[in-house]
Amino acid sequence: MLLKTFGWSFAVTAAGLALAGVLWGWKGLAIVGILSILEISLSFDNAVINAGVLRKMNAFWQKIFLTVGILIAVFGMRLVFPVIIVAITAKMGPLEAVDLAINNKDKYEHLVTAAHPAIAAFGGMFLLMIFLDFIFEERDIKWLGWLERPLAKLGKLETLSIVVALLVLLVTAMTFATDVAHGGGDKTATVLLAGVAGLLTYLIVGGISGYFEDKLEEEEEEVEEAEEAERAEKAASGAQKGSQGATVVGLAGKAAFFLFLYLEVIDASFSFDGVIGAFAITNDIFEMALGLGIGAMYIRSLTVYLVRKGTLDDYVYLEHGAHYAIGALAAILLITIKYEIHEVITGLIGIVLIGASYWSSVVRNRREEAAGGEDAESKAEVTSGV
Repeated sequence: MLLKTFGWSFAVTAAGLALAGVLWGWKGLAIVGILSILEISLSFDNAVINAGVLRKMNAFWQKIFLTVGILIAVFGMRLVFPVIIVAITAKMGPLEAVDLAINNKDKYEHLVTAAHPAIAAFGGMFLLMIFLDFIFEERDIKWLGWLERPLAKLGKLETLSIVVALLVLLVTAMTFATDVAHGGGDKTATVLLAGVAGLLTYLIVGGISGYFEDKLEEEEEEVEEAEEAERAEKAASGAQKGSQGATVVGLAGKAAFFLFLYLEVIDASFSFDGVIGAFAITNDIFEMALGLGIGAMYIRSLTVYLVRKGTLDDYVYLEHGAHYAIGALAAILLITIKYEIHEVITGLIGIVLIGASYWSSVVRNRREEAAGGEDAESKAEVTSGV
């Protein structure tokens, strides 16, 4: 199971480190290794969130996530995205931006860093919406009940998460964006525009994927009810069954496709801090793409592993911890519009929150096992007494 899931990650790591050693020597090999660890530590909570979405997909779309998805993650977000950002913000052509990234690395780093307020606002708002929609939703299982119960009651107010997110964006733009650390000057308009774009992206992609997911569930329920009626009455034809089955497959494909897009936007939002933080280690885009790409591969393999092992079902608070980590990351991204926050702090916050939720899940499982054992003993005593 472990080798099957992480086999490609191990192979990519070996090939990537070997390539780094050949191209850049021991120094390049060390840089790529450090960047890989950085990406894994920053995005561990991403794997838990992705697993919660990916387990709704079939095996085919899980493979798409590991193949096409990793290409988008490595070449799209870690290599192409920073170049596009430079091209847009510096108002130059894509080829000119590529030439700048290769031949004038210092200026390229400066331009990417200067674009950080817009990147942080977009990613911060997208992640904040994920956190708010989670925390305002009524759930049977609660981790921090003292906090989640009242917030779930407040969540009955429609569009509350949007209102809160817009208020956070407005406060951020009027405080952190007035004199930013990256690029200097007043970036209020930039932060507002990028933040609204992040919010709209979440609403559009998440809304479409949620729509098809709901439609799929409705169709599956209708098919199950029809099959039960058929078994009871023995009156349905094989042709009708086939047409119903085809409908479900078609809707599943649409739902899975938009969930896949949703996953890619989540990954993009998580990768922003990694890409920006990587400049503290190197400004070579190829070293950066290789190191962060190896880390991204492990995050994807970990996502699939969590799905196949049913870890989220066994450790029920993990998803809570990951969403709290998302909320923390969203806040950190918005704060970094003006203030520097070291990547180690970002990574540690996520690890601590997920670790705490994991331990709480273990304690809960032990408590339930103990309670189950006591119930079994009491029943045995009653039976023997009779």
